[in-house]
Amino acid sequence: MNINCKGQLLDLTTPKVMGILNLTPDSFYDGGRYSTPKTVLEQTERMLKEGATFIDVGAYSSRPDAQHITEEEELNRIVPIIELLVKEFPEILLSIDTFRSKVAQETVNTGAAIINDISGGSLDEQMFETVANLQVPYILMHMKGTPQTMKNENSYQHMLQEIIFYFSEKVAQLRELKLNDIIIDPGFGFAKDTAQNFELMNHLSELNALELPMLVGISRKSMIYKTLDLQPQEALNGTTFLNTVSLLAGTKILRVHDVKEAVECVKLYEQLKN
Repeated sequence: MNINCKGQLLDLTTPKVMGILNLTPDSFYDGGRYSTPKTVLEQTERMLKEGATFIDVGAYSSRPDAQHITEEEELNRIVPIIELLVKEFPEILLSIDTFRSKVAQETVNTGAAIINDISGGSLDEQMFETVANLQVPYILMHMKGTPQTMKNENSYQHMLQEIIFYFSEKVAQLRELKLNDIIIDPGFGFAKDTAQNFELMNHLSELNALELPMLVGISRKSMIYKTLDLQPQEALNGTTFLNTVSLLAGTKILRVHDVKEAVECVKLYEQLKN
């Protein structure tokens, strides 16, 4: 349960928190909120002080029906921000939320430490080879289709079996390329409806059979706010509850908008475990 980030060996025996920094104008919860260097630096500093081990930076919105942007626009949004953050916080561990191999290459060259690919290599055939050459930790997420089509791609015969097979097949490909550090993400909300998300949460511990660290990102997602008849802005309590369920199921990284509350979850979970 160790991963190597820029020469630093991180032990995931105690779960870690990954803070979300969306640079997109159309993300479902915080779209457009971090559009200037000042707001980016303030939010990053806040998340680091609250205990985030990683900051996950995204410049392409992956919400359902999100607007497609070009590779050039994604790079123009994200590279200057990485330069800014690495300069201001030299020890920062940046995860880059992208499915494009060129963005992965350029952002790691600029100072990023992890690649977080929502498509699990399915939307860019060069991605696996790129991350293997870079030898950075790779977050392999389960999704079918694209952000624009995924809500119509939620047909499964046996969902959990299909997800485990998906990971097994892709992990084998990555191991063949000699990639050392792989983290799996079951992809809550990606090609899964609300009932399927809860079914997945209920069987989350079964993914531990893959013997890889698991990341869960359910922060303020529709499975919470639609179930509770709320808005995303009101879904922190539900997020905290499901983060706790995820920790109890063996999750090693919580990807969240609200770092302080997630860090508190981890502390209480560790006390319970001990």
